[in-house]
Amino acid sequence: MRISAFRRAHFNAAHRLHNPNWSDEKNAEIFGLCNLPNYHGHNYELEVKVTGEVDPETGFLIDLKILKDIIKEQIEDRFDHKNLNLDREEFKNLNPTTENICYIIWGILRQHLDKKYDLAVRLYETPRNFVEYPA
Repeated sequence: MRISAFRRAHFNAAHRLHNPNWSDEKNAEIFGLCNLPNYHGHNYELEVKVTGEVDPETGFLIDLKILKDIIKEQIEDRFDHKNLNLDREEFKNLNPTTENICYIIWGILRQHLDKKYDLAVRLYETPRNFVEYPA
């Protein structure tokens, strides 16, 4: 039986959207309030989807406690209450858009999950704005 299991998580983080190759005027025009020089924050909601075959011995697709621990240790502890631009190496040279944050999270989780699982990550920047990888 092929099935999907989901785990939700939450973290707060600050960021500034900025392209250093552009003028201040162009950055302000493209990124608006998200380009404020003193940063701004979001209450990110994360949804992780794991898909695969149910283990006939356990009846589990994945032990959700294990998934919870991976998300806590690898994502929440890494990003919660951080300034993504300044505190996280992943964004030293990568604009921390929701799209890029989602992709980075997917890559981190992919490294820590068995390859037998398909993985999708949905990241909500606001209740109405979210992205998903893979699409």
